[in-house]
Amino acid sequence: MFTGIITAVGQIKSAQAKGDGMYLVVEVPSGYLDDVVLGDSIAIQGACMTATELTSNTFALDISRESLNKTMGLDKVGPVNLEKALRLNDRLGGHLVSGHVDGVGKVSYFAAVAQDAYGSWLLQIEAPKNLAQFLAYKGSIVVNGVSLTVNKTQDTKDACLVDINIIPHTLENTTLGTLKQGDAVNLEVDLIARYVARMMEVHPQ
Repeated sequence: MFTGIITAVGQIKSAQAKGDGMYLVVEVPSGYLDDVVLGDSIAIQGACMTATELTSNTFALDISRESLNKTMGLDKVGPVNLEKALRLNDRLGGHLVSGHVDGVGKVSYFAAVAQDAYGSWLLQIEAPKNLAQFLAYKGSIVVNGVSLTVNKTQDTKDACLVDINIIPHTLENTTLGTLKQGDAVNLEVDLIARYVARMMEVHPQ
């Protein structure tokens, strides 16, 4: 489990084919892996992965073809959001996050909010239509591993448009600041909403 609060920005240094999947080596800030052991879970761009090799400032992982098909940004070198697994005595600063990507969305708009004294940006994402039932005003969504609050939803024929306010701190301390219109992003819906939807499906009123 995770919280969606990014604890570091790392760098995929190499991405090599391995069977039908890939073998990745991720470089991290100094000291980040001091409390990590082999087999620990680390979320990368919102996708839960297992550390299979460790050095002082890198960890390696194997990623399956299924994971590659269901996510974006894990098949090439570049910066990535990182979060170590939640401990039961940790503060829950974001919301309950499983690290299982539910779908890939697309950035339809991303720009500074005019006349906003705090320097906030408006991020609008085109989420897959099948995720619309899990997205609600003031609900939670994870974008590339970052826990965010939904400010507005708009259902269209083929998608659900989601508006999100991004504060400067988030822009500066995650990879979200590098997003641009048309970019694909990993999305995870709220865990509780997912279970409620399933219960309603099994026991409709």
